[in-house]
Amino acid sequence: MAKARDGASGKKAPKRKARPDLKVAPVAPAATLFLFGAAGDLVRRLLMPALCNLRRDGLIDDGLRIVGVDHNARSDREYANSLRDFIRDEVKNQKLDTKLWAKIAKRISYIQGDFLDDATYAAIAERIGDGVNGNAVFYLATAPRFFGDIVEHLGKAQLLLETRATFRRVIIEKPFGSDLKSAQELNARILEVMAEKQVYRMDHFLGKETVQNILVSRFANGFFEAIWNHHYIDHIQITAAETVGVEQRGSFYEGTGALRDMVPNHLMQLLAMVAMEPPSAFAADAVRDEKAKLLGAIRPTTAEEARSNGVRGQYGAATVAGARLAAYRKEAKVAPDSDTETYVALKLMIDNWRWVGVPFYLRTGKRLSARDTEIAVCFKPAPYAQFRGTKIGELKPNYLVMQIQPNEGLWLDFHAKRPGPVVELADVDMGFAYADAFELQPSTGYETLVYDCLIGDQTLFQRADAIESGWRAVQPFLDAWKKGQGEVQRYAAGSAGPQSADELLARDGRRWHVLGDEAA
Repeated sequence: MAKARDGASGKKAPKRKARPDLKVAPVAPAATLFLFGAAGDLVRRLLMPALCNLRRDGLIDDGLRIVGVDHNARSDREYANSLRDFIRDEVKNQKLDTKLWAKIAKRISYIQGDFLDDATYAAIAERIGDGVNGNAVFYLATAPRFFGDIVEHLGKAQLLLETRATFRRVIIEKPFGSDLKSAQELNARILEVMAEKQVYRMDHFLGKETVQNILVSRFANGFFEAIWNHHYIDHIQITAAETVGVEQRGSFYEGTGALRDMVPNHLMQLLAMVAMEPPSAFAADAVRDEKAKLLGAIRPTTAEEARSNGVRGQYGAATVAGARLAAYRKEAKVAPDSDTETYVALKLMIDNWRWVGVPFYLRTGKRLSARDTEIAVCFKPAPYAQFRGTKIGELKPNYLVMQIQPNEGLWLDFHAKRPGPVVELADVDMGFAYADAFELQPSTGYETLVYDCLIGDQTLFQRADAIESGWRAVQPFLDAWKKGQGEVQRYAAGSAGPQSADELLARDGRRWHVLGDEAA
């Protein structure tokens, strides 16, 4: 793989550091951050480490107060100490800075209360009144069934009212609804008591540097736009593969499945960013307008197409690297006869001028052969005529791979002549890896999103119409499966997924990009 180079010297370029002439992000304004579901894994494993990293980078200061809200009884000190101990002992790649934590801990407090009890919101109002200003952010890190109720209680308690000098914002985690109807109903409940500009629907994929880099790569480099259309691109694959199983989330997964868990949110957002039209500016409204237009242009899937263009799979037992892995049906809190899918693959089409005739293949699954989240752009192969009379067979297409995780970066594969007297091609690739080019601080992916909410930037958050368009695109598949159409095919743990997923592309004369291989 070609690395970043320093001129013509052939030496590896030094990693880039922040320069004093670059724009420095301002410190977020003072506010009180209320964490509903304060004892949950999301708060302890991701949000609090993210807040530590924001403090480390000087993006928040003593002006931010953190208030946990949950039903368990504990004191302010007990809650702060429980967070400290969890970060120190359980969070990987996160070294606890004791001096930094001491500053954060002074700003942490706790409210014991039921999410459906008016008294809880009276206590929240009192805590806001104790602050230096009336700014407040309410982060709903709870089970989805509480989202609508909490927002309605906040509205009832007058806690969502803003003034010219103060803001009130709500961050809502995924999943946002379980189908189109429930997403529409939840949006209606929320927007009844607050404005869209106050709602921050979270998708943590959008906090990853490589996801944000999709837009920069496309629109800051002129050569991309010329080839970013149906004239040169054959198809696009979007993959989110995991090697882990459902672990301790069996009961959650039984009621959700791979499609609901990943496709309407994560994969649809990646689809929107790779396929949207250029926004008029990198501002929240402009970017979100174009994303909404793109998702709205997804061709409606008929009942017949839902049966043929959707694949469901469920992992079975297998031995991988000497370890015996249990089948999904043997996992804790999973029904022994469950037909919940742990793998899904879909074929979608977009009806606009740029993408006419270009299929988009989406897949996601658990217990697969590699951890790999990527967008693989497959270009149309070059004409073969020039190579008649040589030993070269059919020319393979070129791929541009945008790797979201774990090896964040971009890779382009292409053909080159192998040295020698005959014309023979070799497959080579060149790429850009974030870890090679930049010095990266440890992060959870939530830092940018929490900071953006505090400063009022909604660019990386989902709007109501985009949420509903994502669900509308997958609803025909859910409807077909509810009617018993679409068999759940078993696949071995540690494999690339069910055979029917390969057949989905094979009937179009295509194949999946190899999992875990930037340039396969």
